[in-house]
Amino acid sequence: MTKNITIQKLIAVLLHRLKFIILVTLLMGMVFFLYSKFIITPMYSTSSMIYVQNYNEDSASNSQLNKIYASDISGSSNLASVCVTLFKNSDEITSLYDGCYVDISTTEDTFFITISVSGDDPQKCANVANQVAEECQVVFKSFLEFGQIGNIRSAKVPERPYEPNNLKNTFYGLAAGLVLSCVISILLELIDTTIKADDDLQEIYGLPVFAEIPDFDT
Repeated sequence: MTKNITIQKLIAVLLHRLKFIILVTLLMGMVFFLYSKFIITPMYSTSSMIYVQNYNEDSASNSQLNKIYASDISGSSNLASVCVTLFKNSDEITSLYDGCYVDISTTEDTFFITISVSGDDPQKCANVANQVAEECQVVFKSFLEFGQIGNIRSAKVPERPYEPNNLKNTFYGLAAGLVLSCVISILLELIDTTIKADDDLQEIYGLPVFAEIPDFDT
């Protein structure tokens, strides 16, 4: 026996199982929230910032012999890009990562370098960011004869994790619960072969219903 499923019947099925859908939706939302709150390891992120310049401060107005590039602004920007590559491939710097994820990058078209550190220990993230910033200055001076480097911002210990996002994960759970409960409700209706109304007899067997015997007990 096959059933002719229409949009109207699907809506009627979903309304008929509305309590089940609400219950499963709320249950999945709660499960996702508890998983996000107590199972997923919180991750923290912080950053420090340094700068590099194309010239030495004590001889910026003397001659270009103390410059790496002829132009100060674009030269400092180019120098920052070179330094990022240098820092990322320095064993002295990478040895300080201590299990944290470290990203060293420049702000576009500037001579500012940001050192972003993320991990599960907020204090360790701040320590690594500051240690890497200090070691960058040592590496810079050991490889480059001209130019200067300095610290702009030290990393602070992050107060709260950037992930997991409990609210977002709860919404994911609610959405998953809603979809799952609707699918289950429709599948149950499709595999259900019982006769519930006289229309089912006419639809399945093609036979008209002329009379019904009422259930006087109910």
